[in-house]
Amino acid sequence: MELNENRLAAKIYSAVAPSEEQSARFAKFIEKKYGEGVSLEWIESDAFPGGFRLEVGSDVYDWSVGGRFRQLRDSLVSVPTANGNIIPLLKDTIKSWTPEALAEQVGEVKTVGDGIATVSGLDYATYGEILLFADGVRGMVQDIRANEIGCVLFNDDENVAQGSSVRRTGKTAGVPVGEGFLGRVVDALGVPIDGLGEIESSGYMPVETPAPSIIDRQPVDTPLETGIFSIDSMFPIGRGQRELIIGDRQTGKTAIAVDAMINQNDKNCICVYVAIGQKTSSVVQIQQTLKKHGAMDHSIIVSASASDPAPLQYIAPYAGCAMAEYFMNKGKDVLIVYDDLSKHAVAYRALSLLLDRSPGREAYPGDVFYLHSRLLERAARLSDEIGGGSITALPIVETQAGDVSAYIPTNIISITDGQIFLESDLFFAGQRPAVNVGLSVSRVGGAAQTKAMKKATGTLRIDLAQYREMEVFTQFASDLDEQTRSQLEYGQGLMRMLRQKQYHPKSQHEQVITLVMALAHTMKGLTVEQVTPFIEDLIGEFETAHQDICTRIDSTGMLDDDLKKEIIDISTEYRNKWKM
Repeated sequence: MELNENRLAAKIYSAVAPSEEQSARFAKFIEKKYGEGVSLEWIESDAFPGGFRLEVGSDVYDWSVGGRFRQLRDSLVSVPTANGNIIPLLKDTIKSWTPEALAEQVGEVKTVGDGIATVSGLDYATYGEILLFADGVRGMVQDIRANEIGCVLFNDDENVAQGSSVRRTGKTAGVPVGEGFLGRVVDALGVPIDGLGEIESSGYMPVETPAPSIIDRQPVDTPLETGIFSIDSMFPIGRGQRELIIGDRQTGKTAIAVDAMINQNDKNCICVYVAIGQKTSSVVQIQQTLKKHGAMDHSIIVSASASDPAPLQYIAPYAGCAMAEYFMNKGKDVLIVYDDLSKHAVAYRALSLLLDRSPGREAYPGDVFYLHSRLLERAARLSDEIGGGSITALPIVETQAGDVSAYIPTNIISITDGQIFLESDLFFAGQRPAVNVGLSVSRVGGAAQTKAMKKATGTLRIDLAQYREMEVFTQFASDLDEQTRSQLEYGQGLMRMLRQKQYHPKSQHEQVITLVMALAHTMKGLTVEQVTPFIEDLIGEFETAHQDICTRIDSTGMLDDDLKKEIIDISTEYRNKWKM
């Protein structure tokens, strides 16, 4: 133990000085565990009745009545229940329990404030470890320096004072997980905040775990249908994908995520919604919306509201991901929404600046990229050998004046597999959802679409791009030729077709039939105001008079040439007799 020589010192605190025999036993114990050359000093103290307290460096052996009682309490905490009757197990534990000379590492708080504590004396504390402060306040190690550590506090720091003791727990931050969390609203530590009582957990998972390796993954090729026409047709999302939803404030980003969650009804997909820095009223409103549409039964809401401390906002997405991983590891599919990572980055910046970390570009610390990459990399579709479960991530990022080239947006764009960009101008023009076709992209693409959707989509993106370009050039022109006017009317019809009411996700057969009909120019001659009523009536006609076609598309996900021709013929015939 050369490292301990000339550095370690042992102190014994007790009301009575140890005898020569006791001193010799202490010296032998210290030499065996810490090596030679450790000095031993007795200090008179009445603070440890019925025993003593031995301190060797940062290790503490508390053999007082209080220390032994704490050992017994810790052993009782871990006693499992047996059919709801815990009394026999408690009796057995107490009978068989014997106190041990266990080393605790106890440090001292040097400074505390703004949810940050600086602690000395914990030489072996590890990054991410949970520390226990006075009155049960918990903190997490976030900064390790030569002679002290920086710790973020999860509870109110009023009861933590300079000079108070702090103990290591040896545990990393984690949250309880289990089926009991479905349908519930919890905070970033897994504690229920919806007033519906305690949650019976099935286990405890660390909030930070390594992402699945390449060997443990399989390709993203199974669609996760959002029910949103413009996304499922042009920017499909697959199970295991990470698709960014990005746009200015109040452009419908959360609405897209909530619609996607509602669309998972009866699709055997668990949903986790993580609210970071949102107003509590907004979270309650989302809970009521999900409940109203029958989606809350398969959903979990993790809320770290704007009034919560920055450490809770920082840990919330990792806690939500841990809950999602519980289901993924059981072979289930999970959709997780992080709303939003801009506020998460701001919370982390606040913590970092309080921990004296140097700010970099736009005042964010240099490791903010790693902050989100290690979170989003946990989204994956596992191989069949280890269950085949998946986590699909929909992170949300708020831009300022549509600036996608800012620091945090570019960071997350480089991590994700595509982005859905919502444009303010489109939103205020009434295009809902306000998806910008030019800037949005899915890097998984057609691999995450059914063959029916892939074939039906056809040239939709190209047609819309041509329309947007032509619209810009002709907005000031008064005299247009017939071909240009026809193309503009066709593009306007497509844009109106992509409009969709909130909380009304569309099924696969609705989208496929509408796309096949529209791209065949069946709506030619209709005014823009007639497009939506015509499509609704046409889908109603198919669902009543041609139910077999709808069932065939939904069940097989296939669209052959004969079926496509049949849809066009039925649509054309219906168009000729349709009147608004």
